[in-house]
Amino acid sequence: MSPVAIALTGVSLLLILLAFRIPVAFAMFLIGFVGIWALNGLNAALGLLASESFTLSSNPELIVIPLFILMGNVASITGMSRRLYEAAYAIIGQMRGGLAAATVIGCGGFAALSGSSVASALTMGKVSLAEMDRYDYDPRLSTGVVAAGGTLGILIPPSTGFVIYAILSEQSIGRLFLAGVIPGLLLLSMFLVTIWVLCLIRPQMGPRGPATTMAEKSRAVFNALPIIVLTLLTIGGIYGGFFSPVEAAGVGAGAVVILGFVSRTLSLAQLWQATRDSIVTTASVMLILIAAHIFNPFLALSHIPDFVKEVITSLPLGTIGTLIVILLIYMVLGTFLEGFAMLVLTLPIFVPIVTGLGIDLIWFGVLVVLTLEMGLISPPVGINVFIVKSVAPKVPLGQIFVGVMPFWVAMLVTLGILVALPQLSLFLPSQMMQ
Repeated sequence: MSPVAIALTGVSLLLILLAFRIPVAFAMFLIGFVGIWALNGLNAALGLLASESFTLSSNPELIVIPLFILMGNVASITGMSRRLYEAAYAIIGQMRGGLAAATVIGCGGFAALSGSSVASALTMGKVSLAEMDRYDYDPRLSTGVVAAGGTLGILIPPSTGFVIYAILSEQSIGRLFLAGVIPGLLLLSMFLVTIWVLCLIRPQMGPRGPATTMAEKSRAVFNALPIIVLTLLTIGGIYGGFFSPVEAAGVGAGAVVILGFVSRTLSLAQLWQATRDSIVTTASVMLILIAAHIFNPFLALSHIPDFVKEVITSLPLGTIGTLIVILLIYMVLGTFLEGFAMLVLTLPIFVPIVTGLGIDLIWFGVLVVLTLEMGLISPPVGINVFIVKSVAPKVPLGQIFVGVMPFWVAMLVTLGILVALPQLSLFLPSQMMQ
């Protein structure tokens, strides 16, 4: 059996295991280990298992994952995310579709703390869906905006998606964080435009909320000031060159815990619960990363990346055409694969191709992460849709998928803009990290 045939068999078996809901990490461990055993012997497989597990686990850059996750969990428990939504609600809630727009802004703000799309959708769903239901918002708009707004968590830094991409592609986490700022704000703006258009076409979808006085607006903004300052401190510290991403994660996690204790919104029991949740999430991410570093050498030994590269580059597509084909592949995979699984499966194949074409890997990372976001609301998997369904059990799943489609189109338009204008992704990294 040739190495390519062994690899194709392994990938096929991996997809079968994933279809049977075997955890991604365990499936990749099994296929990667057995594949290396078949291609290079048992000793090589055992040696790689030991060395890669230790090398990856001791990488100091990965400390950003548990710290940013902890920061998001504590912010959620202490009600900081709710206060951010209330501030946006007080300012624009009286506009048609204002509650939906406030939800998107709240998702964007919470994403800047948690870095998690699932956490953003779950937290903002709990906060905002009841309010939009109270003011007779169309369920398709209310649930769709929460599911779509939650996807901002993987693009607006700090982003676990960028951290995983950086580790797998050997790129700078700081540069990727900077590269995600303008695209993240662009996507948030596109969501706001989508809400405005939907409510312009069908005003009954997003009725006006109650008007608030200037005093109420000021009070709501003042209450949200801690989370705003915390966001500026951590993310602004990275952009200003005061902190590395690792240092910013430590400062942010420490600051949010101190704020919680000072404001008496955080107890030791709640901190313990947030810490446990952060450890569980981090362990899941680390298992996937270690499994990827077992599976990727199996693909390299089989020469599958070279084979795919030859096939794609032999097509008369040109650089942009090849890039579009790769992004289309990600869109298709996103309909049935989880985002992190797509990264660890595909980057060993696609990174050599885009590098050979002269495509900037930071720009490519932004495009890939945005495409992964689209998978979060694409049927049939659409994990954010199922998260929103758990918060709004009375809304049929089909209605939620209908509600997210205008936002999926907005994401597609944003992706097209970023492909056409790479400077939007590369401007901040080039200016701030010479």
